[in-house]
Amino acid sequence: MNSPDQNIQLWKTKRLIKRLGDAKGEGTSLITLILPPKSSLSQARHNLNSEYGKASNIKSHVNMLSVRSAIKTTQQRLKLFNQVPPNGLVVYAGTIHTTEGKERKISEHIMPPKPINISMYRYSKMFGFIVMDGNGTLFGTLSGNTRTVLRKLTVSLPNKHGRGGQSALRFSRLRDESRRNYIRKVAELAIEHFISSDKVNVEGLVLAGSADFKNDLNGSGLFDQRLAAKVVKVVDVSYGGENGFNQAIKLAADSLANVRFVQETRLLQKYFDEINMNTGKYCFGIDDTLEALNMGAVETLIVWENLEVTRYTLTNAAGDEIIKCLIKEDEKSREKLFDPSTSTEMQQAAEPQPLVEWLAENYKSFGAKLELISDCSQEGTQFVKGFGGIGGILRYKVDFSVFDDGEEEFYSGDEDN
Repeated sequence: MNSPDQNIQLWKTKRLIKRLGDAKGEGTSLITLILPPKSSLSQARHNLNSEYGKASNIKSHVNMLSVRSAIKTTQQRLKLFNQVPPNGLVVYAGTIHTTEGKERKISEHIMPPKPINISMYRYSKMFGFIVMDGNGTLFGTLSGNTRTVLRKLTVSLPNKHGRGGQSALRFSRLRDESRRNYIRKVAELAIEHFISSDKVNVEGLVLAGSADFKNDLNGSGLFDQRLAAKVVKVVDVSYGGENGFNQAIKLAADSLANVRFVQETRLLQKYFDEINMNTGKYCFGIDDTLEALNMGAVETLIVWENLEVTRYTLTNAAGDEIIKCLIKEDEKSREKLFDPSTSTEMQQAAEPQPLVEWLAENYKSFGAKLELISDCSQEGTQFVKGFGGIGGILRYKVDFSVFDDGEEEFYSGDEDN
């Protein structure tokens, strides 16, 4: 099972990759260096030195300086390492163009959570799901906190009771034949979705359904034996389709304990239990959560990984440092950044920073454990839409009414420290 620190590191890596993916640069000004596990750092340094020398042949003086600058930056980044990390190393260095059209130098590296010398690379193990009943079958996957529906198959099978004019034996034979054809089709589609290049492409399979179809499939000679060997759980669900998919994930939780989706669901259920029992050992919203953090009351800090709140460090006219955490709407109006005493915008003492990034860097100083969650599950969606995407489980009961300034802090999105 990934520790909270590992999950935060994965989130930082994904966020960095996204930021780098959005970056634009000239071909001569930006370098990407990928070193697989067990490769030689000295060889990489030698190759960079060779490229640095070859750059003198570039006719354009500007391009030559650009290339050499990027190579030097890459060489400096490699000096941080005595050897290539166990899973390899990726270095990005050079000059990029920001969305404002300005140039900015970058020097970043990524130590992947899994080896990069393989053709298929994922952050998390992937599990396959086959949810089967008398109306159809859903094929899906669960990887990390991402649930994906691959295909939905609809069928129309004969009812248990035949129509008038048909002999019971003939009807039974037709019904059995329809069921076999249905199971055969599902078995064929299972191969199509869960076997690639003659190998099973999932860590395990969960078979689910509201009738005996799942057991008939699992016990039939039609089901590919490579897939049968990967079945980790067979569960009874009350529904078909996506509702059955969600139920199957919960019922198979013990077998999927290392999957981030399941971990998130359990964590949020614990959080909701605190609220339902009215223990007072919970908080939600920006103001209350940050207040509880400053008190050292937060045991587990829960934050939506895509929380769109920016943290500003400002200085007012009296020279005092003011912290403001603003949602997008407040950033556009800028009113929250004004000094009430002068009716002018306060000076920025530091670069604005996404609150989720600031929390990822500073949560340990508050004695809290940080859990970054997605909105892929029903619980995640409820946390984001109903509780603002930020909250926590507390060590002890806190009465937040004593900090209430009369505003709806959940919607205001600002915080004064």
